This record gives sequence, structure tokens and C-alpha cells, in this order.
Amino acid sequence: MKLIIQIPCYNEAETLPATVAQLPRQIDGVDEVEFLVIDDGSSDETAAAAEACGVDHVLRMPHHAGLAAVFAAGLDACLRLGADTIVNTDADNQYHAGDIPLLVQPLLSGEAELVIGDRGVATLQTFSPLKRSLQVIGSRIVSGAAGMEISDATSGFRAMTRDVALHTVVLSDYSYTLETLIQAGNRKTKVMFVPVRTNPPSRPSRLMTGMGHYLKHSSATIIR
Repeated sequence: MKLIIQIPCYNEAETLPATVAQLPRQIDGVDEVEFLVIDDGSSDETAAAAEACGVDHVLRMPHHAGLAAVFAAGLDACLRLGADTIVNTDADNQYHAGDIPLLVQPLLSGEAELVIGDRGVATLQTFSPLKRSLQVIGSRIVSGAAGMEISDATSGFRAMTRDVALHTVVLSDYSYTLETLIQAGNRKTKVMFVPVRTNPPSRPSRLMTGMGHYLKHSSATIIR
């Protein structure tokens, strides 16, 4: 059983070492744990920082392609490297790496094929009241589109089987979170949400430059 933890990165040379340092090298039920960094055309020394951290694989995108494309490129690389299970986490250390086994165990037991880390967005104190409300409303809308109950639609902290990764198609050029959940629901994939911890934000989000920008792109993804 081979697990690869993939980390999409864009100009994360400063935050990446702390993120990698907390990733587990051993997980019960898993024979091999490897780390993959996908460098999204960074202008800093992200790739060099990844190599210095001792990650097993570094994939360099030829230019800045955006989070959705980098996520998909990471899945493709993980599959080519022989991963049986894939975990996706953020380079900014937003997610608590100690919860990765919680994501993986339902896959190993056969309870789920896709496991999402639920941050408890309705009460997450690092979000503003407006953002908390929009996250809850958004999750309800995505639940309707996917035909299943979704508690945290925008969480990028997730684990999936090889088969789920093989059948994941990302068309958005913005983000992958909503689109992949809607696909999973329509494919009747066994999806599970597990409560996870988060770390204090180390920097502002680079994906969401403004609420209007986020709503515009997210709405287009859901409608498509």
C-alpha cells in the first residue's frame, strides 16, 4: 500500500519547510509514504526549498497554471508513481498534518473512497462572519448539485483511492474542490467527511482575492 501526499505550491519557499516537517512518514496500514510537491511556476525558490526539505518528488509546471491545473497534474503524477492512495494538503500549513491518518483510515477499511477534512466552517474563528455564512450556504448549494450531504465544500484537505483519482476530471481553471465533489456525488462515490483541525493562517489566501471574485468563479463551476 503506497500513499503519496501531494502539495500544490506557488511561491511557498518560506512556508513549505514547516508544512513538510509536520507530515507523517508512517501511517498504520500503509507500507510506503512519499511526498510530492507540485511547483506551479513559482518565481521564488519553492522547488529548491522542496528538495532541501527532503520531499521524494518535485514536479515543476512550465508556467503558472493555477490551483485547479496543479491539483490535476499532481493526481496524474501520483498515479504514474504508483500511488494506491493520495492525500492532498496545502503548502501554507493551513491543515493539521496530524489528522492525515484520520483521512486515510476510512479508505483502508473500505468505508469510503473519498474522504474530506471537515474544518467546521460554520464556527471556524479564522473566517469572518460573512465568510462563515457563505461557506455554509455554498455547501448547501453544492450538496444539491452533488446529490449528497456536504458539510465543507471548499476543503482541499482530502484523501482518495487510486480509482477515484483515475476518474477525476478537472475542467475549472480556478479551483478543484466544488467540481470534484459534484463529480463524486454523480458517480455515487462513497464520500465521508471527518472533522479535522486547522492551524492559524500564515498569510492571506491567494486563491480568493475578493468575495465577488470567489462567488463568480464558484457559481460558474457549479452551473457547468
